Amino acid sequence: MAKKPASKRAGPAGSDRERIIAAFMDLLSEKRIEDIGFAEIAQGAGVSLAVLREEFPSTLAVFAAHVKAIDRKVLEGGDGDMAEEPPRERLFDVLMRRIEALAPYKPAVRSLMRSAMCDPPLALALNCLAVRSQQWMLAAAGIDASGPRGLLRAQGLALLFARVLRTFVRDDDEGHARTMAALDRELGRGARWAGLLDDLCRFAPRWRPRRRYRDEDRDDEAAVAV
Repeated sequence: MAKKPASKRAGPAGSDRERIIAAFMDLLSEKRIEDIGFAEIAQGAGVSLAVLREEFPSTLAVFAAHVKAIDRKVLEGGDGDMAEEPPRERLFDVLMRRIEALAPYKPAVRSLMRSAMCDPPLALALNCLAVRSQQWMLAAAGIDASGPRGLLRAQGLALLFARVLRTFVRDDDEGHARTMAALDRELGRGARWAGLLDDLCRFAPRWRPRRRYRDEDRDDEAAVAV
C-alpha cells in the first residue's frame, strides 16, 4: 500500500517552497529530524526530488526557512501601542507573538527539542539559528541587538526562550497561560542578568570588521548548509 502523503498546512495553492516547508514540519511532528528522508518530504509536498534539491540543500535548511517564516510573521504583527511601554513589556509582547506563531507546530517543536538533547552538533546548529532569530526579536522590541553587546543579548535571549519552550510544549491551554507565566518569570531573571551586561561587555574584545564578516559567513554555512 502506498504511503499516505503528509498533510500540507500551506495548502495546494502554496509555492513549491511553502509546500516543502509545510510537508517537512508535518513529518517533524511525527518523527525525529534524523529519520526524515528527502523522498518523503518531496512526496508530502507533491514535488520532485529535483525541485526539492533546487530549493533546499538539507533538512536543516528547510527548518531554517521555517524559522525565517516565523520571524517574518512576528515582525509583521507588531503593535504600535507598545512603543511607550518599558523594554521588558515590549519584549514580552514580541515573544508571546512568537509563541502564538509556533502554536500550530508544537509537536514538531517537541520532536526537535528531543533530538537536540541527544545530538550536540544539531543543538549547536539550532543555537545558531536561534541567536540570529532572537536578534530580530530584540530589534522588534526596540532593544539594541548590534555589536558584541547585542550578540550577548541575543544569546542570552535564545537560552531564555529555550527554557520557555520546555513549558510551551507541555502547555495544553489554548491561551498558553503556563507559557505566559514561564516567560514572565524568565524575563524577570533575564533582567537581572542584563544588569551585568555592561560589566561583561567592558571585558569583551573589540571586533574588527573583517573578522566579523568572516564569522557571519561561517554562521550562515552552519545554519543553512549543514
